[in-house]
Amino acid sequence: MILNGKKILFLGDSITEGYGSSDKSKCYVSLIGEREGAECINYGIGGTRITPQIDPSDNPERDKNNFINRVDTMDDNADIVVVFGGTNDFGHGDVPLGTMCDRRPITFYGGLHTLCVKLINKYPSSQIVFITPLHRFNEDSPYGDGPHAKPATAPLYDYVNAVRKVTEYYSLPLIDLYATSGIQPAIPKMKEMYMPDGLHPNDAGYDILAKKITTFLKSLSH
Repeated sequence: MILNGKKILFLGDSITEGYGSSDKSKCYVSLIGEREGAECINYGIGGTRITPQIDPSDNPERDKNNFINRVDTMDDNADIVVVFGGTNDFGHGDVPLGTMCDRRPITFYGGLHTLCVKLINKYPSSQIVFITPLHRFNEDSPYGDGPHAKPATAPLYDYVNAVRKVTEYYSLPLIDLYATSGIQPAIPKMKEMYMPDGLHPNDAGYDILAKKITTFLKSLSH
């Protein structure tokens, strides 16, 4: 697919917003738009999750702007819609992981199903693409960003697998950056070079994301 002239909507969290870059022009969304001549619209909001919270957090605005709700605010027209999230559901969301059978957004699986169906109904002629969470600090802990007032749920890998399974069910293309980004902050050198805080890429990390996402989008047939 030629990206020049295409309208691409990016739904995401702080990584899509560009947190950690020296300037918003260095985030992966801006880099793709500049390099490919695409109209890239950034719907990234830091701290947001795919699923709603069960119990309100100390940030009601962030709770309201979960991905499922935010679809309603997005442009009605798009050639491509890219969804990049899940790390905050693991990090500080309070819904349980759930199972593949769930269809209500009271679990992470149910939220993914709800989001996919909502996007397909709103953008039936658009190419919808998901991206898995990246590797991050604390990813093997079922408590995400730290001790929570919630029961242990699952490590990040299980959230990544949920994204893989649900997108496969709806036959939506998936960019598996957990498996192929080349960024693993558990390796000190990689953390220093690409993800200094263990969660958000720096300029060099965003450049890698932009290149990998661009290559994948160009490989799509329409």
